[in-house]
Amino acid sequence: MVSYHLMMLAGFFALFLLLALVLGDWLYFTSLTTPASRYGCRIARLVDHVPLSTLQPVSERFDTNGVLQLPHGIARFFPEERRILLRPQYRLFSWRIRTAWPMKASIELQQVGGTTRMLCSKRVPWSSALITFLWFALVGLGTVGFVIAFLAQGGAGSLRGLLMGLGITGVGLVVLAFGLVTVLLAYRLEDQRLAEAYHELRAALVPEEIGSTKDGAGTQEMNASKNG
Repeated sequence: MVSYHLMMLAGFFALFLLLALVLGDWLYFTSLTTPASRYGCRIARLVDHVPLSTLQPVSERFDTNGVLQLPHGIARFFPEERRILLRPQYRLFSWRIRTAWPMKASIELQQVGGTTRMLCSKRVPWSSALITFLWFALVGLGTVGFVIAFLAQGGAGSLRGLLMGLGITGVGLVVLAFGLVTVLLAYRLEDQRLAEAYHELRAALVPEEIGSTKDGAGTQEMNASKNG
């Protein structure tokens, strides 16, 4: 009886520790500090160019703390690292759907000729990436393991056994498909939010008379992300 209570206590402590780690990971991921500007699991990478010959106009767009408040996001500029941290702005009381895969961008600024190259890395919290990977691995390997064990034990030798095996395998595949659709929809939603904030940042960095000619190209490059 004592052993049972100890196991329950250990289970609650492990759950509390897991929740604390996930919460700490998210808080650090959303912070605007220099170390956090490169923190997170990179899931995509893209390249854009803006017609700025120096980084002086970039510094002028940000306040004394290096922060630029956007209509749908917030950005911080780190001059020494030549990096901009960009993330969508989440309000406490909002009707916007929150997902388990928030996204931000680490933008490295590089001078190339008379332009500035913006190397953007899209990132999600490590906890979200790891939990997602473990979930798919558990369901996928569990389904495959069941099929192998089922066939090894001769479960397909009868019609009843065959139907039961097909039913359980089908349930596993449906769960996998549901999870995949959920992740894809969440990625699309968060990617749209980040793209919206990116377009606002680009419009703030590039003078209006110059940025208007580049807006179409920048939009296409932001949406054409490549997995990194």
